[in-house]
Amino acid sequence: MAVNRTRNFASGRLAIPAFFTSLALIATATVLHAQAPNPTSSSNPFFGSVTAHPASDETLKLSLDEAVRRGLENNLGLKEAESGEKNIKGQKNEALQQFLPTVTLTGATGFYQHDLAALGFGPGVFAKFAQSFPGGLPPGFSFITKDDLTEGQIHYRQMLFSGPVIAGWKAAGAAEKSAYFAKMSARGEVVQRVATAYLHAIAASSEIDNARALEAADQLLLSQVRAAHEAGTVSNLDELRARVQLQAQQQTLIAAQNTLEKDLILLKREIGIAPGQKIVLTDPAPYTDLAAQTPEEVRAVAYKNRQDYQNLQNQAVEYKAIHSAYRSQRLPTLSFSGYYGVSTVNGAGTHGNFVAQGTLSVPLFREARLRGDVQSAQAQLSSVNAQLDDLRSHIDQQVRSALLDVDATSKLVEVARSNVELATRALSDETDRVNAGVDDNLPLVTAQATLAAAESNMVESLFQYNLSKLALARATGVLEQQYRVYLGR
Repeated sequence: MAVNRTRNFASGRLAIPAFFTSLALIATATVLHAQAPNPTSSSNPFFGSVTAHPASDETLKLSLDEAVRRGLENNLGLKEAESGEKNIKGQKNEALQQFLPTVTLTGATGFYQHDLAALGFGPGVFAKFAQSFPGGLPPGFSFITKDDLTEGQIHYRQMLFSGPVIAGWKAAGAAEKSAYFAKMSARGEVVQRVATAYLHAIAASSEIDNARALEAADQLLLSQVRAAHEAGTVSNLDELRARVQLQAQQQTLIAAQNTLEKDLILLKREIGIAPGQKIVLTDPAPYTDLAAQTPEEVRAVAYKNRQDYQNLQNQAVEYKAIHSAYRSQRLPTLSFSGYYGVSTVNGAGTHGNFVAQGTLSVPLFREARLRGDVQSAQAQLSSVNAQLDDLRSHIDQQVRSALLDVDATSKLVEVARSNVELATRALSDETDRVNAGVDDNLPLVTAQATLAAAESNMVESLFQYNLSKLALARATGVLEQQYRVYLGR
């Protein structure tokens, strides 16, 4: 269907502006698809990938940079965006052909039989001709003739001027740029998803480390309380309380290990690693303060680098060209065509023949159709311009919200760190009181639970802080190039 539309465009018909409109819709669909928060690859391909290699027995060491690299190579959503860009490049090449000469070579040979009467040369016609020749028609004259014809021709055709073709070419160039920025936006989406999945797995791993440390402390406490109970210095209730605390912490550890395994599966799913492949994350949870930036500074960078903004700008250029294509249908179209060939009949020798002709096509009256086309294209252009205005405001909103999130989560990390330090000191003091026989182990168990909650909150706060920095980089349009800077790596 795309080829047919291109041919229609060459002749100045209406189908081609619609064809180039489809180019914009393809690019727009790519961006919208990239932003849809769906949990499965069937509805959102960024949750899926192409598995590069089968699972092996070796444990794969995976850094954040390596995970991002694999995501950019194998993520399904990005591959679809890249295929969309290649498709539009192919459509642009088809449009380019309208400017280039078309040269074809044909050759044929065959045996032909003609019925002269069926061609309008009946007996009456030949009777008139016979009067001009002495002796009339030759004896045995037949109205059925036969001949052998061999011929070869070279054909040439080129469009010299066509307003819709010129405007369509401009639209194709804008559509190609739009598809490129849609692909780049998809790359940013992949980086954000992979980095988020990696950081989430790091947070789950930190929860395991904290749970194991608390389990070891609870195991030591149970041993001490059991010995004290056997010595008769503490009651059975203290031993039961310590055992319950240990088993609760064991449950926490099991749940944390399960969460990590599932997070690793999701990470592998997005970067093209087989789900059964064993991997070990080599990067710790990053933490660094981000340099202060004003909303005006970040917004200026975003307007310059946001791929979706550049995509929409090129769509506006494309629709403007389509609008021009509709308006230029009132202009004449000039083309040149011809051929040169040689032919021989019944072996009687060859003879050259040629045709050279220029064609000027001038539309006389189809005003209602033309005005309707122009009005429709103008409506599409106005819609895209309105979307651009809205996106400018949306970028401003995203930038300001991201800066607020970075500031808030940074403060939350500071408070969480302080809470961990205070809870650690409180646990140490309570341990000394229990060892000195001043308190039973109930305050000690409470202090351990407080420390566990503080450490878990610290892990979550650090995770949210890193996510907010990634969101700020994405809102600025520099995520792929500067995610290491924003994460402080």
